[in-house]
This record gives sequence, structure tokens and C-alpha cells, in this order.
Amino acid sequence: MKLDIYDHFHPDEREFVDRAWEWVVNAGQYHETRLTDFLDPRQAFIVESLANRHPDVHVRFDGGYEEAERTRALIAPDYRDLSGEDMKLKVLSIDSVDRKFLTLEHGDYMGSILGLGIKRSKIGDIHVLESGCHTVVCEEISAFLDMNLNQVHRVQVHSEILPIDQLQTNKAALEPMDITVASLRLDGIASDVYRLSRSKVLIPIRAGRCRVNWKTVEDPSAPLKAGDVVSMQGFGRFKVLEAGDVTKKGRYRVKIGKFV
Repeated sequence: MKLDIYDHFHPDEREFVDRAWEWVVNAGQYHETRLTDFLDPRQAFIVESLANRHPDVHVRFDGGYEEAERTRALIAPDYRDLSGEDMKLKVLSIDSVDRKFLTLEHGDYMGSILGLGIKRSKIGDIHVLESGCHTVVCEEISAFLDMNLNQVHRVQVHSEILPIDQLQTNKAALEPMDITVASLRLDGIASDVYRLSRSKVLIPIRAGRCRVNWKTVEDPSAPLKAGDVVSMQGFGRFKVLEAGDVTKKGRYRVKIGKFV
């Protein structure tokens, strides 16, 4: 692979870039088709970027519905029609036996699924519903999950595998927060959102535990803008909804949505 490809990505992403480039080369030169596990938006961007560098390769992304955050990628020679390909997606429908006992949240379902030894890459978007939860999963692990998932956060549950066209979705809930900051720097906004001192918020950022739009960012002074999604390991994630208005004292008004 040409070394200049690495210049476009963070050093921590090199391992994934190498794997993705291998998928692209195998599709273009050896006519292989590769269906990946679920990719986050940053990984999907990397795959698409690399596929665009090869004249004989194209890729299809599908996470079960149009606005899916996590998607599987089908990488194939460009002569192959991907529109009718089976993306091997299933819906794991989960219902609690006693709904009066406890309200289950996104993290509860996620933790219980991963607690069965399932890799995060096998799980797509999780939709918490009034009646339970619909989770998009790779078809190859759906039977295992259906058989073994019987408890979520001390609540007894029953599950069912459904075809992907029966998926019920639910937009992520955002808790609004209005802050004023001296600048639109990452560390300043994250400090206010997570209610940490500036010195404490610098630690996870410089340790590579902060991502902006799913890309690792280690520069505390990196500017944020409306639409950016920030996640910090151990502290959750938030979205910058509005930014830019200036107060009379020269501070920036920023509207935040915290994922709950």
C-alpha cells in the first residue's frame, strides 16, 4: 500500500486501514466479496475512502434502516450488482417479563449482550422502545443470542429473532444543555459538559480516549462546530447542536445534546 494513504488517518487507525485496504485489494484484483461486521461511522468513512481509490471496487453500507449509525459494508468488484445482496441482518427483539419492575436503558441492553462474550462489532444500533428493545445484529450470532439472553440488568427477559424489515426504530434521546464558553475548544466545552475541571478533562483527551465524529482527537485545542459528536471513554457522549452566538462579554453560547 502506498505510504501516503496513512497520512490521511490517525496512527491508531492504521491497523484498521490495513485490513480495509486488504478487503479492497482482494475485491479489485481477486474478485472477492467481503461482508464486514458492523462499522462505526469513522470506520465506514475509511472503507469508503479506500474503495474510492480503487477503480474496480464499490461498496454498499447497510445497518437495517436509512439513518443507521452502525452499518455493515459489502465490498465487491464494481461489476457486481449489490442492490439485491443479502446483508445478513437480523433483529433481536427483547421484552422484559415484568415491565413494572425496572425501566431498562440502552446501556443495560448493551452490557447484557456484550456480557455473553459477543464482540461490539457484531451488534448494530440498539433501539429502546416502550415495549422493550430492538437490536440489529449479525445474522450469524442471532441464534446464539436468542438462546442465551435471558436477563438484562437483573430483569428476566425473553427474546425473538425477527427479519430486518420488522425493525422498530427510536431516535436517540438527547438531554439539552446550554453553556457559555470562552472559546469553542474541545477541552473547554467538554469540561463544562462533563462537569470536570480543565486539568482533569485533559487527561483522557491526551490519552487518546476522546473521539470527535468517531475519530480520535488528542489535541485539547481542537475547535468544535455544530453537528460534531464527541465521545469520551467513561463519560458518555454529546452532540454540539448549536454554536457560534457571542454574548456581550465575548463568550460563545453553545447548545449541547447529551445522549441518555
